[in-house]
Amino acid sequence: MTWITTISYDAAEGELRKLYDRIKGPDNNVDNIMMAHSLRPHTMEGHMAIYKYVLHHPRNELPKTYLETIGVYVSLLNECRYCVDHHFAGLMRLLGDTKRGAEIRAALDARNPSAAFEGRDLAGLQYVEKLTMNPTSITTTTIEGLRNAGFDDGEILEINQVAAYFSYANRTVLGLGINTEGDIIGLSPGDSSDPDNWSHA
Repeated sequence: MTWITTISYDAAEGELRKLYDRIKGPDNNVDNIMMAHSLRPHTMEGHMAIYKYVLHHPRNELPKTYLETIGVYVSLLNECRYCVDHHFAGLMRLLGDTKRGAEIRAALDARNPSAAFEGRDLAGLQYVEKLTMNPTSITTTTIEGLRNAGFDDGEILEINQVAAYFSYANRTVLGLGINTEGDIIGLSPGDSSDPDNWSHA
């Protein structure tokens, strides 16, 4: 599950139990990435807030499928299988298109997003790769390139924040040895209309 001690749902009390109840999925399942915070529930609360607000907020303007694609790509670049497994399953559920999903996965696995994307979507993924692998190479020219590709500044911020969140999540997973044992793969906060609804479905 993870290399550090965690507190299970059944053993949780007080504030931790309240947080678990906010984020749990079916059969009181709590994803291991969240359970890894159980010795410091305030960090779990912070993690869930940024995750929900960055990826599943109703005021985001970019399609959730694109934001999930960014998450999968960042996680592949960071070699975080846990996040790839969870978020590619979520992406597939959102897409509802096995062929398109396989095309996207093959392109991202090969670090060649141009095999599945073009135009502004491709430009965004190229920015994401640069931000993940070589962030100091990004300049004002990079941002201007995203504008020229068709993104407005609010959309650029969305891309930036999703990419940044996944690097944080990847390092949480990789640094603590979190695996998917016992997880229900692909669950996410389903109610994007309510930023305060953290339950997983």
